[in-house]
Amino acid sequence: MKSIIENIKQAEHNCKAHGVRLTSKRKQVLSGLLQADKALSAYELVDQCKDESGKTMPAMSVYRILDFLEEEHLVHKLDSNNKYVACSHITCSHGHEVTQFLICEKCQRVDEINIEQSTIEQLQSNVESAGFHLISPQLEMKCICENCNHDHE
Repeated sequence: MKSIIENIKQAEHNCKAHGVRLTSKRKQVLSGLLQADKALSAYELVDQCKDESGKTMPAMSVYRILDFLEEEHLVHKLDSNNKYVACSHITCSHGHEVTQFLICEKCQRVDEINIEQSTIEQLQSNVESAGFHLISPQLEMKCICENCNHDHE
């Protein structure tokens, strides 16, 4: 796993390449997600930022920052619980398949894995056959991680 510093440097580079800036507040929110061992809500990020800097960041600012970071493909929003995770591919230089999120029901840890494009195409075909239109191919699966599974045994 890449260090937080490497991820932040690459995020800055990516933003600069797109003609936008990764401001200090944006870095702070992204860093909070990179440090977290689970998905965080905007309000959890507000608390985390206050704990780390001693300064309160308004929730609306955090939401705007999260929208920016999502647009720049630096974070992902988990629709099932309205929380966010840092993209695990910030420092990668290659393209990625569609993302699938495995969310532990017990500890809330989130792992990001990729799905083959052919699988998504099959799902899209099934959706269209049922008379619907796919809005987002992002999949979120409720799971139990290995650590929690061992704790339960």
